[in-house]
Amino acid sequence: MRGARQLVDALRALQPTKKSLGQHYLVHDDVLERTVAWAEVDVEDHVLEVGPGPGVLTEALLATGCAVTAIELDSGTCGHLRHVFAEALADGRLTLIEGDALTVAWPRDITKIVANIPYQISSPLIEALTRHHRHPKTTPLSEIVLLVQEEFAERVVMEYESDVGSLGMVVGLDFDVDMGERVPPHAFSPMPKVHSRLLRMTPHDEDWPCDRRLLVMMIQTAFSQRRKKVKRTLRKAPRRIARVPGWHASRWDRAYAAMQNDPRMDRRPETFELEEWAELGVDFASCEEEA
Repeated sequence: MRGARQLVDALRALQPTKKSLGQHYLVHDDVLERTVAWAEVDVEDHVLEVGPGPGVLTEALLATGCAVTAIELDSGTCGHLRHVFAEALADGRLTLIEGDALTVAWPRDITKIVANIPYQISSPLIEALTRHHRHPKTTPLSEIVLLVQEEFAERVVMEYESDVGSLGMVVGLDFDVDMGERVPPHAFSPMPKVHSRLLRMTPHDEDWPCDRRLLVMMIQTAFSQRRKKVKRTLRKAPRRIARVPGWHASRWDRAYAAMQNDPRMDRRPETFELEEWAELGVDFASCEEEA
């Protein structure tokens, strides 16, 4: 194996780092090894890597014998990867897709996602991988391990009371989450200004008692003005409520009218546990049906 430092130096000899793409490259091989181990990658897996950069994580993943599909936006970096991993590309162990991971099609048979992702796409990438996992024509994901900004990881896990929000609640509808190793800035080149953290998301496949899309809209609408009571924030129908089968603005208005005196409506969104959101969603729908 070439090792992280050699791969990073090889890419930087070809082109300068592009801050606009969030290019901060891990140079500690031990962190890379622990990342792959935490994801429990083995030879049976097909792993998706987003933003491989110089290929430091790619090399660690390939060492397990798994198949890897890497999606890279930067064309110069893709040229570097094609040169460095020519053998793996030729024998099919590695597939390189040049494009934006948020818009290109992902292989339907990936089993895990392991990536050191650009921080600026953290939220939309989680939305994309959730859609992929829930799609009826894809292989359900078994594990996701991402290296993200520490503050973002804390919001997903809802480590502290101040971190409770729509991001962690919506992720919790589909995944059990936990934080792993804290990675300091000096483990990267160039160094970011913040600490990073490994984040693991394990699908739990919970069968919620009401339409998940309704729950997502209720949670996101309530937390859009988190200091206000739910009675205030849920007064108007979410803008895209018609995307939930069977729902439209007039049905929402009738449901709200039936629920507005429920004592839960006088609470603020951060006081709800995930199961309580589900109960509120069930009651919201059933009250309208009875009206």
